[in-house]
Amino acid sequence: MGLSVTISAADARDAEHILKLQYLCYQSEAELYGDWSIEPLTQSLDDLRAELAEGHGLVARLGDEVVASVRARLDEDGTVRIAKLIVHPRLRRHGLGGRLLDGIERHFADATGTAEPPAPSAKRFQLFTGHRSEGNLRLYRRKGYAQTGTREVGPRLTLVTLEKAAA
Repeated sequence: MGLSVTISAADARDAEHILKLQYLCYQSEAELYGDWSIEPLTQSLDDLRAELAEGHGLVARLGDEVVASVRARLDEDGTVRIAKLIVHPRLRRHGLGGRLLDGIERHFADATGTAEPPAPSAKRFQLFTGHRSEGNLRLYRRKGYAQTGTREVGPRLTLVTLEKAAA
């Protein structure tokens, strides 16, 4: 009998597993752009823990193994900034990235207005990826994201910013 993938909120205990997976997942991006100094490959465990504490993260598990993750935070202006959507290379192209993206959007859509004092309302979702990351761009466009800008960050890398309105 096969194991099914479960998605749940990430917490500080998941940080080390997420960081190891992040390092594995961003190898292909580093190779694509010829840059192994990209932030996901140099992020410290303390920085990752701080991201989890300041925002919200999800992890996908296959049994006990963390095989995918995403993190996001809601800014005061109502923008949910989604970051570091990662899926283990052996599980890519099975819908897991889309499930995590849906889950993080649902979390912020459901969370607005329920906090004391009320949290700012999510007005839009925003994320970015490299201009050559065709698989990422396809996923984000399929999920309703549209390009809103680009920013050159190096001779080989241009970041593409994509957004969609919150429902």
